[in-house]
Amino acid sequence: MNTKAFIFDLDGVIVDTAKYHYLAWQKIANELNIEFTLEHNELLKGVSRVRSLDIILELGKIEASQEDKNRWLFQKNEDYLSYLVDMNESEILPGVFTILKFLKENNQPIALGSASKNARPILEKTGLLSYFDAIVDGNDVTNAKPDPEVFLIAAKLLETKPEDAIVFEDSVAGIQAANIGNMTSIGIGEAAILHEAKYIFRDFTEIDTRFVADLIKE
Repeated sequence: MNTKAFIFDLDGVIVDTAKYHYLAWQKIANELNIEFTLEHNELLKGVSRVRSLDIILELGKIEASQEDKNRWLFQKNEDYLSYLVDMNESEILPGVFTILKFLKENNQPIALGSASKNARPILEKTGLLSYFDAIVDGNDVTNAKPDPEVFLIAAKLLETKPEDAIVFEDSVAGIQAANIGNMTSIGIGEAAILHEAKYIFRDFTEIDTRFVADLIKE
């Protein structure tokens, strides 16, 4: 069987920690009297923590010193981590485990490519860490998506050419990063939002293992 590289984003693809990010950012926004809705939260998808804070401050038209920004970034992460304490395998999104298991059984290399700096503990808590041959997260990259850096590093670690890499993403920036990196992009979510992806599925329950087998053969 052929070998491809399968690269997964974390939040909104493997697990849904987006709600915890939202709660942590909302807490900061409330303290600064900035209105921060779920709609606003969409702007932060696939974006680094530093850029996310800047977006929130822009929403409130607030200018802040680097010292204040660092304090809020630290606070946000502490709040976020506190929400993750009780996380377990029940947080894995439907259908994900079936695909990971199929890839592992067929000896396909798997990597994580995420902006999250907490990727490893999340994979540990959900019992998925052993499925990944490489983990590239926010600690390993300097450029945020749509720059393809995170995916290019992942493909390199899996010793695979970018054109043989398949990326699962739920954000516009992530899909764009995969496309810029000359990889096959698979959008997980709304077709109207992720229309730049080569393939789009509402969630992993819509992805048949035969579809994955065909990707491997290509």
